[in-house]
Formats: sequence, C-alpha cells, structure tokens
Amino acid sequence: MQVSGHASATSLPIGSDADLAWVRQQVRQCAAQLGFGLVQQTKLVTAASELARNTLVHGGGGRAEITPLDDGRARGLRMSFTDEGPGIRDLDLAMSDGYTSGGGLGLGLSGAKRLVHEFAVDTAPGRGTTVTAVAWVTHVPSSRPGAR
Repeated sequence: MQVSGHASATSLPIGSDADLAWVRQQVRQCAAQLGFGLVQQTKLVTAASELARNTLVHGGGGRAEITPLDDGRARGLRMSFTDEGPGIRDLDLAMSDGYTSGGGLGLGLSGAKRLVHEFAVDTAPGRGTTVTAVAWVTHVPSSRPGAR
C-alpha cells in the first residue's frame, strides 16, 4: 500500500480531552478531502473517537497518526493509535462485545472494528498498544438502474 503522493501522515498527540476533539476534527477533514461520504466520515470519526479515548484513558496518552492512502485503484485512510501504557492483558476478552474495563458501554474496540474495513491490534502486557484501522472510500450508486 502506498501513501498518497500529495499528502503525508499527520501525527497528533493524545494527552487530554482537547486532543480527542482535535483528532476527531482532523479525521473528518482528511476523510472529506479523500472523498468519503458523510456516513463514512461519521463512522471514521466515531471509530477514531473510541480509539483515541482508549489511548488516553487506558494507555495514559499517546499519539494518533492519520495517513491518506492511495493504491492506484482506491483511496483510503489509515488511523493508528499508539500508547506506552500497560497493554491489553486479554485481547480476545477486550474485543468481545459488552466487555468493559471501565464504566463504558464495552463497545470501544469491537465497535470501532465494525466501522472500518481493516483492523489490527498489537499489544502485550507491559508493552503498550497500537491499534490500526483502515477504511476505503466506497461509493454508493446515486440511483438504482431502472429506478425513476
């Protein structure tokens, strides 16, 4: 996969609630520039919000990297969230719906995974966590063939 030639990765710190808002804003702006539709933009911002909040709350802060992608056939967006926190002790459990290590709804990781096309978690206890999510621009036909 190649990064688009006209844009490069944007690295953003995650250390406060204000940083979470900045990450959401940057993801929306980049997604719009890449041609994601409004529904896709909302899904990306929601996934980014969940992952950035996990980075702050569970990882003690870290970084988000937002990278436009272009493989010559399709455009997309890669979002990576990295922290140097305690890591995820039981990833299978953390990825299950309903699991929460805090007071949330327990839909953070599994919910974010459902909002994107590709999803990977690199973690180990005491080593921190990197979550990478990729989404590709998909176009919905403006009308059905034969529809009036």
